[in-house]
Amino acid sequence: MSAAERLAEARALLAEAPVVDGHNDLPWALREQCGYDLDALDIAGDRSASLHTDLARLRAGGVGAQFWSVYVPGRFTGDHAVSATLEQIDAVDRLVERYAADLAPARTADDVVKAREEGRIASLKGAEGGHSIDNSLATLRAFATLGVRYMTLTHNENNDWADSATDEPRHGGLTAFGRAVVREMNRCGMLVDLSHVAATTMRDALDTSTAPVVFSHSSSRAVCDHPRNVPDDVLERLPANGGVAMATFVPKFILPEAVEWTLRADANLRAHGLHHLDTTPAAKAIHAAFAAEHPRPIATAATVADHLDHMREVAGIDHVGIGGDYDGTAFTPAGLDDVAGYPNLIAELLHRGWSRADLTKLTWSNALRVLGDAEAVSRDLTARTPASHATITQLDAPA
Repeated sequence: MSAAERLAEARALLAEAPVVDGHNDLPWALREQCGYDLDALDIAGDRSASLHTDLARLRAGGVGAQFWSVYVPGRFTGDHAVSATLEQIDAVDRLVERYAADLAPARTADDVVKAREEGRIASLKGAEGGHSIDNSLATLRAFATLGVRYMTLTHNENNDWADSATDEPRHGGLTAFGRAVVREMNRCGMLVDLSHVAATTMRDALDTSTAPVVFSHSSSRAVCDHPRNVPDDVLERLPANGGVAMATFVPKFILPEAVEWTLRADANLRAHGLHHLDTTPAAKAIHAAFAAEHPRPIATAATVADHLDHMREVAGIDHVGIGGDYDGTAFTPAGLDDVAGYPNLIAELLHRGWSRADLTKLTWSNALRVLGDAEAVSRDLTARTPASHATITQLDAPA
């Protein structure tokens, strides 16, 4: 089969089993670039050079369902973190309402299937960072009521009850309150997302959760030794848990040669007075100038496929998925430049001998199964377990 034939086969497969992508940061990009003014940055209009995502490219990429991240930075704390997350939730709701011909609101696995039958892209919400609930289980439940289907337990910094992968250890994993958060997430049907968390937190969450977990945008640590990735011993536990690890496309997490380059590029961004995670056009211009002087190691679709090959080998085909992290990164792999690129990854996996059945699980059915299984656990727990009103003061008070 030629490269052109593989690409045509990939597009045909995605027409039947579209991508359920675990993580896209478009809502935060809209906050930063246009203050949520959807007239000023119309994703149904001309392709914007400042975004990886618009409706035409989602269609071209074969995306059938998208978890939109309702992320707020770790520097937002207390009520500010809660209110900013609510603004992110509102932004997704307004996107779906504005583009109702293309986007469908979704909370359940059945909603995702229905959207596909209607020819629309199912739109789900995922909160990124447990700091957004301000140590309140009631706030967690309120987010669930508003349609948030997963919460990443941390972002880049530790919070008061969980350790992050990219911060100095503080708790040794989850605290007692952190475990209560996981149990309450199980009860209200919110998927426990273990991207961004320390390996100790991953293991504690797997010990605690009675529902499948997800990694909404993380790759293999054995392939690229970055703390944002998933160690093999954790991948090995996914079959017993039923969860799914969704490989990300962020070059600095997937290409070993890019790790050192990224450290220098991030330091350059900070030297210009900007946060190293800034993805505004101004920050991208500074990055581009740095890359022009210091050529950037380039990841490709084959780089992502290396991770998926390993993750499938360790966790099994039923426990892998895709979480691109578009509009949450300054750089993307060649061939996966934006959300139109998924067919190139599927074509690469076809070239490596992945079967149509395996690819259908990767793109579509694994994520649907996890959603449905979490819903079943929630129904059972809700029927026999009252909502928890535990507080962090009660559970994590010094002995």
